Amino acid sequence: MNIYSVGFHSVFDSGYDVRRSIGNDRFFLIFTKSRVLLDFGNGYDGYPAGTSVLCGDGYITGFRADSEPFICDWIEFGGQNARDFVGSLDIRLNHPMRVSDGDFISGLIRNITTEFYSLSSRRVNMLDSLLKTLLMKLSETGVQRNSPQLSTVPHYNELVELRSKIYRNPQMKWNVDSMAADVNMSRSYFQHLYSEIFGVSCITDVINGKIEKAKEILSETNCTISQVASMCGYDNEEHFMRQFKKVVGTTAAKYRKNG
Repeated sequence: MNIYSVGFHSVFDSGYDVRRSIGNDRFFLIFTKSRVLLDFGNGYDGYPAGTSVLCGDGYITGFRADSEPFICDWIEFGGQNARDFVGSLDIRLNHPMRVSDGDFISGLIRNITTEFYSLSSRRVNMLDSLLKTLLMKLSETGVQRNSPQLSTVPHYNELVELRSKIYRNPQMKWNVDSMAADVNMSRSYFQHLYSEIFGVSCITDVINGKIEKAKEILSETNCTISQVASMCGYDNEEHFMRQFKKVVGTTAAKYRKNG
């Protein structure tokens, strides 16, 4: 995923009007730290601090400071990898979400901002991991919107952290037993609870995490297919190629060529 611009604790004077036109394969994420007026095509309405919106699909949206200065964090990102990843999550585009863990969300954006302007050799990988973690956290907000009681499910927080870890570390040899042990559950109970909370099996999430990483490497490096497979935790290149085609719908080689 490509991050084009980012801002942490940006301050806009009262009356300041921001209107963004979101291009294809681009997204604009905003997290409010003060009251804001938002326009989703039907005029401006007021929203409190702690509101997040992910805009995309060529959408034009407006942000306006109310009587007081407007403070927010924001990120503009995109690319085919971003579209695929966002599409795999439970995030309703162009729709306000009330974020319960605002400090965590803002902390992630602060870290993304710091890394964005760094000269670290691992800058690209760090940004990708941080952005995916941020989007998955917002996806949890979407799940809780539809099922308010979900956060009371036993082990919910542990499973959320495990899912984030799976996507951050696609090179690891994840299996059901190791994942269940990570959250101190029996194999069967873990599989049942994971699918109930996230709507997808733990193994499907492991595969999706590996394929997302593979797509990133194919798009941004000249690594061989064998190297890509190894970096994503595959011992067998043929297995990687079969799984990549099954998930993406095309071969790894064609994906790189068309990217």
